[in-house]
Amino acid sequence: MRWFDRHILRFLGENSAPMARIALFVVFFWFGILKVFAFSPASQMVSDLLAITMPFMESATFLVWFGVFEVLIGILFLIPRAERAAILVLGVHLVMTSLPLLLMPAHTWSAWFVPTLEGQYIIKNVLIIALAFPIAGHIQHKHPREKIGTCLPAGRN
Repeated sequence: MRWFDRHILRFLGENSAPMARIALFVVFFWFGILKVFAFSPASQMVSDLLAITMPFMESATFLVWFGVFEVLIGILFLIPRAERAAILVLGVHLVMTSLPLLLMPAHTWSAWFVPTLEGQYIIKNVLIIALAFPIAGHIQHKHPREKIGTCLPAGRN
């Protein structure tokens, strides 16, 4: 049983970042395509937020470009060595998509700490942040032999 456990844990450790990349691709590509083709159930909330934050922009155009932005995030997570860019645009996206929790409480909260369905949709982004961690943990420094997280003094590696 220990042999099986050791191999499973090694497999999971070696594949956590690739699986996280695939999962993020699926979610962002899928949700982005839904916005591009005007099938997203989040479209009304996005349009309402847009009216508050950028009332000068047309909602339909913004939704298409926001969908393209999400598709791009998904694709970046699949491209080797694009992790930094993917995590950067993911951070921008998460800030943008969290705004309704603060700016539109009637849409996102039914009571104190009781999110609406839309609020739950936004709060699940905590999982997306957690999925980005193993990816970020596998990003290499500029020097390929050094890994982020190496804390040993020089000569003790």
